Amino acid sequence: MTDPSKYVPPAIWVAPASSGGTFGNINRPVAGATHEQELPVGKHPLQLYSLGTPNGVKVTIMLEELLALGHGGAEYDAWLIRINEGAQFSSGFVAVNPNSKIPALVDRSGAQPLRVFESGSILMYLAEKFGAFLPTQTAARTETLNWLFWQMGSAPFVGGGFGHFFAYAPEKLQYPIDRYAMETKRQLDVLDRQLAEHRYVAGDEYTIADMAVWPWYGGMVLGQLYSAAEFLSVHEYRHVRRWADEIAARPAVIRGRKVNRTFGNPADQVLERHNASDLD
Repeated sequence: MTDPSKYVPPAIWVAPASSGGTFGNINRPVAGATHEQELPVGKHPLQLYSLGTPNGVKVTIMLEELLALGHGGAEYDAWLIRINEGAQFSSGFVAVNPNSKIPALVDRSGAQPLRVFESGSILMYLAEKFGAFLPTQTAARTETLNWLFWQMGSAPFVGGGFGHFFAYAPEKLQYPIDRYAMETKRQLDVLDRQLAEHRYVAGDEYTIADMAVWPWYGGMVLGQLYSAAEFLSVHEYRHVRRWADEIAARPAVIRGRKVNRTFGNPADQVLERHNASDLD
């Protein structure tokens, strides 16, 4: 690896043969499919193509919460997309999400299949489709969307920034780790101050904002992300921890976390979900 203190950017950047690190084998500077492969389709109108990462967990929690409320139309098939093997670059997946990121959803309940991609967009789509977890009153709805989009805009600093350089980069470099650790802690402080005054992220009501924020920031204070809880002194964020514990105890959250999960306790891994009984 080149000494970072001696690196001088070239006049025109050219992609290296391999960028190194955990995902170096699938990184590339262009979009589009790498191979032809159609996506499977199950029996339910909602078809989810995902992996049990924080972004994927947002959607499976939402679907399990909808089912817990009695919305039978939220029954879904969840298909595993192994991103470390490049499954997100199949022709079928790219047709659903041209950005080749999980999760991706296809709603087949209408005359034509409707694709929905980006986790925040999927949460909002499902909330509006089923009339749940997104307030209809203007002020409450706006506050919920404020925090939903705060998460969407902020989490890349946690995952793509801190998580990458702390856990996945081919070598530990002080500057990027310091930079992104500082930003991650600032975000946790933002959230801690909000939760000091409110039971849930957007107020007194459990919403899609909680479902979006919890897998990232809840996971961080619960010691579930990057083995970084001690490094980031997450014990300082006691209001986030109180909220994270409450969300973690919800039955639908427990179920949703298992779906498309490929790591951790084997008893908590349900690679694909096609019926509610798959999670029993």
